[in-house]
Formats: sequence, C-alpha cells, structure tokens
Amino acid sequence: MNILFITADQWRAECLSARGHPILRTPNIDQLAREGVMFEQHYAQASPCAPSRASLHTGMYLHNNRVCINGTPLQNRHSNWALEMSKAGYRPYLFGYTDTAVDPAGMDPDDKRLKHYTEPLPGLEADTVYQSETPLNWVRFLQDRGYTIPSNPHDLYGLQASGMQWEKGGKYPLPSAIRRDHHETRYTVNRCIDWIRKQHGSWVVHLSLFRPHPPFVAPEPYNRYYDPAELSSCFRRESLETEAAQHPWLAWQLGQARFRAPDNMKKLARMKSSYYGLMSEVDDCIGDLLNTIHDIGQWNKTLVIFTSDHGEQMGDHWLMSKCGYFDATYHVPLIIRDPNPLSDLTRGTTVSDFTENIDIMPTMLNWLGIRPPSQCDGTSLLPRMRSTGSPANRRDAVHWEYDFRNILDPSLEHRLNITQHQCTLGVIRDARFKYVHFTALPPLFFDLEKDPGEFNNVADNPDYRHLVLYYAQKMLSWRMNHEERALTETCLSSKGPVTRTTPVMPTSQ
Repeated sequence: MNILFITADQWRAECLSARGHPILRTPNIDQLAREGVMFEQHYAQASPCAPSRASLHTGMYLHNNRVCINGTPLQNRHSNWALEMSKAGYRPYLFGYTDTAVDPAGMDPDDKRLKHYTEPLPGLEADTVYQSETPLNWVRFLQDRGYTIPSNPHDLYGLQASGMQWEKGGKYPLPSAIRRDHHETRYTVNRCIDWIRKQHGSWVVHLSLFRPHPPFVAPEPYNRYYDPAELSSCFRRESLETEAAQHPWLAWQLGQARFRAPDNMKKLARMKSSYYGLMSEVDDCIGDLLNTIHDIGQWNKTLVIFTSDHGEQMGDHWLMSKCGYFDATYHVPLIIRDPNPLSDLTRGTTVSDFTENIDIMPTMLNWLGIRPPSQCDGTSLLPRMRSTGSPANRRDAVHWEYDFRNILDPSLEHRLNITQHQCTLGVIRDARFKYVHFTALPPLFFDLEKDPGEFNNVADNPDYRHLVLYYAQKMLSWRMNHEERALTETCLSSKGPVTRTTPVMPTSQ
C-alpha cells in the first residue's frame, strides 16, 4: 500500500479544466479526477504557506497548532501524519518542502535551523536541504549546467529571458531564463520518479511543488499557452479607494505594495497568463509521475491525493498573493483517487459537501489502517468515497483563520490601534452566508446568494442583524468544540491513567 500526497502551492480551486475553467487546460489532473473523486467545496484553514501547511500536516486548526505566520515554530508536542506513519513502520519521504519552523526548545541558539522556516516536517526523510526558500540540490544542478547563480538563489525563480514584456508590446509574456527540462518543477518531479522506481516495498511520498507560487514567470513553451488578451478581467470594485472602504484591515492591506494588484490591467493579465502556464507545467509533470506509477504496476496499490495549501487573489478585490478573508485565498482543489474497489461506485464523481485541509491527515492514516491521534480536528474522507450516500457527520460550514501580525514590524498595530494578539480574524462560511469575526475590529457579513463576489458587507444592516448574531454564536460554539484536547480525554484513577477518545463531532453537525 502506497501513498502519493501531492501539494501545489497557491492554486485556486476553479483552476482545473475538469471544473469547467474556460481557458486553463489540465488534462492529467482531469484524468485523476475521472478515476477518483473531486471535492468541489474544499477549503484551507489558514494562510500564508506555513500556517496553512501546519493545519494540513497536523490535522489541527490554527488556534490549536498556533503556527500563526511564516516562521512561527511548530511545537514538538504536536504530532503529524509523518510521525504517525513512522510509528507504524513506514518511512515517508519528502520531495519539496513543508515550510516548517523548528521548535527552538532545547536547541543551541546558534543552530542554523533557527535561521529559517523551511525545515522538513518532523518524521519526513527529505530529498533536499532548503536555504533562502530554495532547494540547494537544484541550485547545484543548475550550476553544473552553466547557469549563473544569483547571490540570492531564490531569484532563480524570477529570472527572465531577454526581450520585450507583453504589456509593453511583446508577443508573449517573457519566459523563464531556465529551460523547461531544468525548471524546478520538472527537476523535483524527475527526482521523485527516479526514487519511486527504485522502491521494492510499500512507500509514502509527499511531493510538495513550489509552483504556481510567484514570481509568475513560466518557462518555454508554457509562457505561450494562454493569451493574456483573453485574461483581462477580475472581480474588484471600480477603484482601489472604493474597495478599501469595506474594512479597516482591507484598507491597510491595500496600502502595502506587495499585496496590491497592478493598476495596469495588461500587466495583471500577463501575470495571470504565466500563473496558468505554471499550472500547465505542473499538470504535465504530474502526468509523467502518474504514468510511471502505472508503468511499474503500482497504480492499484497507491492512494493519490492532489491539493494545494491555499489560493491566490490574482487581482480580485485589488489584492495579490494570499491573505485576509476572501474565498479566493482559501478555496482550493482536492482530488483523491482511492484504488480500493469499495470506491468504484464514486469514481469520476464530484462531492459538494464542505471539506477542509485538516481532513487530509486522517484520510491518509485511515488508508493505512492507522488510528488518527486525538489532536486531529478533521475526519477521514475515505467513508465519503466508499459510499454514494451523504455521511451523517457532513459539515454544514467551513472555517478558517488568518493571523496578520508582523513580529518584525508593529506599524499595522499602531495604525489600527490593536495589539499583536488582536491581529486575528476567523471565518465561518456555509452555502448561503459568510461571517468574518475580527478580534478587535468590526465584523463582516456577506449574503453569498445575493453577493457571491463578497462586495457588500451587511453586518450593520438591520435586516441581517439576527443572522449576524446567529453566526457569531455558531462560530463561538465551533471554537469551543474544537479547543485543543491535549490530555482532556485522560483521567488518573485508582486503576491508573484511563483514556477514552471520542470524535470531535457527534453523528451530525
């Protein structure tokens, strides 16, 4: 029994041709969906990368694992899917990264691992060492092939061939200066393929691909796949100022250059074209990997999962990157292909129930017959794939959290008159409504049926006041129900420690 757990970085949910995207083509991931199950209402629990991946890998909400921002250490007291598999005799292997900052407790203050947040998740044997968010073996690979390495190796991702950029009159977006067969996506997948071919027993692989994360520079020929002229629209107000009026936090965020979308729509269209091109590159590489698993006769022994850590605003609401409370940042793809014949009836189907990234860890452990630890806030999705009916404990809403503190720069706190620990928001979203609660700032409430673009905050509208109260109470109940369990299921008695574990939720939510 094998597991291939694939994450792409910063992939919006609708960006699959299997979901009817009007332009993007992802034939290999589409084929995976035809042989598995696509979860169309799947959401990440946090952003940016490190907080999201902490929830993905521990099965815990942010308020329990407390990985707030990129660089927040993941405490050693928390388990994760790799550690649980290691206990059961597996040796899970990593190609890529997990953005894990190590717990500094008991470490030498001069330990180099305390200088960055790109250590591998505990329990994973890693293919490479990262430095400056860049795999060092890829850097050496490029150096051996004659590439000049910049002083900051991470700049390799943004190196462009010479020429005229599209918005200035060029025919296509400028491609990467790195050839497609040397590009990091292809390099990482090739190493993964070579490793899998050498295995003789069961294996578990986490393939964590950096793309389509920015900088948005695609190699030839992917830079020419999508005409920017067809990509010149996004969901946003008529002006930056009108958009910013929605909320004090949004006004602050739009004032930060790295989060503000370009005013030049041609530039934004070019970036979107390259974003899609990077997705097509990932799709091609995944196709080669899946074909390899077929070729070596392991396809019907391998659970395959494809998902992402979070989405990308890509100009919506005048924002770039991943942040805040809008769906574009948290709605991500999820496709699972279970080779078990019990899943035959659901192959090629789409699940419209809400699912969350915290469900991935319990799903993988369930596949291997390992009981998930009590810390997990999520639940296995395998029962949903092995039955055509709706499960009794289906979610009626999803939740996510965003921590916008900046440890190195308190200027936001000064501007909004809040403390570091008040730089937080939580979201509860169902099929009709969305409630956003800020710790020390005004709330937001959206009627998604009337306002799917999330433009009109009706939190202060008298017609919605009763619903705002209801959703605020519902969020409080969710938070209380999902407080970290730690040792709460254990009691010291005359018989010694007695533990009774129960699901976080009863038979219905």
